[in-house]
Amino acid sequence: MKHSITPPPGLVYEWAKDRALLMDSTPLPEYIAARAAQYGADQELEVCCKWVQDYAECGTLLRLARRPGPQGLKSQALKALDLLKQRTTDPNIIEPLLLAVEQLND
Repeated sequence: MKHSITPPPGLVYEWAKDRALLMDSTPLPEYIAARAAQYGADQELEVCCKWVQDYAECGTLLRLARRPGPQGLKSQALKALDLLKQRTTDPNIIEPLLLAVEQLND
């Protein structure tokens, strides 16, 4: 199965237009290269997440770890622990992690 990480030409054209609209001063080749790298990485991440999705929410955890939002590390870790709690009742797994996360600053 082949998954392309190369952006389609129409998307590259849209990025060039976006750069102009945003009045971004980054040289066009560098701007396109950065967008293409992010596109390729996102495509690869989606394929990986779909592949592991059937294994105890691993896809969700992988996406959370590799594309974190603007939230702090502690918030992200607590969300990941909530997902883990749904899959295990073993306190030997959850409790030490929860104690460690609680010590993090937001």
